Amino acid sequence: MSNIVNKNIYHSDNYYFNVVRKNVKKYRLKSKMTQQQLADLTGLSMNYISKIESKKMQRGFSLVAIGRIADALKINIKSLFDD
Repeated sequence: MSNIVNKNIYHSDNYYFNVVRKNVKKYRLKSKMTQQQLADLTGLSMNYISKIESKKMQRGFSLVAIGRIADALKINIKSLFDD
């Protein structure tokens, strides 16, 4: 892997994870759903949902998990990437 930084990158990796985190929590609360309820609908653990919403988790969630969350919240997955 090269150490050259792509000058077309505008945001850090953490920026993108934070956008998703913020939106998962926003849409979950908007749906009046607890973390446990969301976990039950997605087949993910409540601990995993909690970690996704927490700033302490570093790059630990997958696109599949985000897709399941979007489906459970009945939103388009791209809504979770809106800044």
